[in-house]
Amino acid sequence: MGAIIEVKYFNSFVLKKVNNSVNPLGGGEVPDWNGSLGIPEPIGGYPALPAASIGGSNWAIEEARIRGGYNNTNVDYGVRAYLVEEEPNASIRSNSLIYSGIFNSRTGINDTNVFSVAESITKSADPANGSIQRLYAEDTNLIIFQEAKVSRALIDKDAIYSAEGGGSITNVNTTIGTIQPYAGNFGISRDPGSFAVYGYRKYFTDKDRNAVLRLSMDGLTEISNYGMYDYFRDEFNNIDSGTLQGTLLGGWDIHNKQYVLSSQTNLINPVPTYNTLSFDESVRGWTSFFSYKPDHVFSLRNNLYTMKDGDLWLHYDNSVDRGSFYSATTPASVTFVFNPSISMSKVFKTVSYEGSNGWQVNSFTSDATGYDSFSPHLFSDSTKLVYSYDGGKYIEGGVVKRAGFDRKENKYHANLINNTSAREAEIVWGNSVSGIKGFYCTVKVSTDNTTDVGGAKELFAVSSNYVESSY
Repeated sequence: MGAIIEVKYFNSFVLKKVNNSVNPLGGGEVPDWNGSLGIPEPIGGYPALPAASIGGSNWAIEEARIRGGYNNTNVDYGVRAYLVEEEPNASIRSNSLIYSGIFNSRTGINDTNVFSVAESITKSADPANGSIQRLYAEDTNLIIFQEAKVSRALIDKDAIYSAEGGGSITNVNTTIGTIQPYAGNFGISRDPGSFAVYGYRKYFTDKDRNAVLRLSMDGLTEISNYGMYDYFRDEFNNIDSGTLQGTLLGGWDIHNKQYVLSSQTNLINPVPTYNTLSFDESVRGWTSFFSYKPDHVFSLRNNLYTMKDGDLWLHYDNSVDRGSFYSATTPASVTFVFNPSISMSKVFKTVSYEGSNGWQVNSFTSDATGYDSFSPHLFSDSTKLVYSYDGGKYIEGGVVKRAGFDRKENKYHANLINNTSAREAEIVWGNSVSGIKGFYCTVKVSTDNTTDVGGAKELFAVSSNYVESSY
């Protein structure tokens, strides 16, 4: 609906734009003008509309003459900061790259905000390999990580420095050269946060293919196959990347020269599950699990840093206890398997280790038996906690005794006392039985809470004496 507004200045014009909405407070169409404060309601503007409505007091008056005077200097609209398209349809090309003009700090050329539609400024990767998730520039190569493929493209140095006068661009397409894929059907899935780089090695995960990969001078290598294929297959199956159901976070630990990977699941739960572990090139294997769940992992100079809940943490700091992450301390532990004489049923009688004082045996458990028709349970032998040298110390009759490990010639020894519940047809069981019966045993040793807490503790070797089982 039109309106008449009296203006006392000469040669003025009124600009008005309306949309198709109807003013809920009456008055027909709703004026809609971006950027103008409009005319107050008493002069002819609409009253303020509810927050959910579009439009409002959006009349706008602009003077064609300076100060509105008769025959004063005429002004024009000038340069527009925006364009109005009749059909503003967006086009999403998730597998394509677009590049701007060049930047050269020495000559003052800065065309990074110039995207000339008159030139071919896009380069597309194969759409069958999914969207581009990450780019990494290395020397004269641009490495392109798609969901299902890793490729490289040559960056033309002449195109970058031609503004200095050293050459001329004859073909702008050479700014990004031909995209050449690396051998192997692997990508980065939807986890660009798993990427880490050190030297010429790049590390990342491909969750969709149950793989952790290293890109180096010899191409792609599936490092998850180094003894951890089953683990990553099960772990990645629980992660829904890009959602609150999980994420994969990677970083390079320059202090220990290791790739750190944190797989985090069920982020919406009060106590989310996670596993943080490291890969060491020197042994070509996954060496350690850690008790911390970082938000970001990065290295600076020779230090490893992580972010947690907005705080910055320095790792390998000697001023805090070892095993202390984010103000919480967790004992260090090692889990391994005793499996000598594979086909022999054995009785493991003792456990010994070489190393520092302060280690205890948390569990010593044999392999499980099969199911029986009369009892739907799996049976296995196990021990109670084997105390450390200081943790098991007690005095009886004025004599110092040890309930767990004792020390002889700087080596620690302890007997294994069975602590298994009675099973069908078993006459003697529990702590009346010495030793653990089984083909093999899984053992977990950890630092105690009494011996030099937070100090350095070394563990060189763990062994066990065993005999062939007589039944």
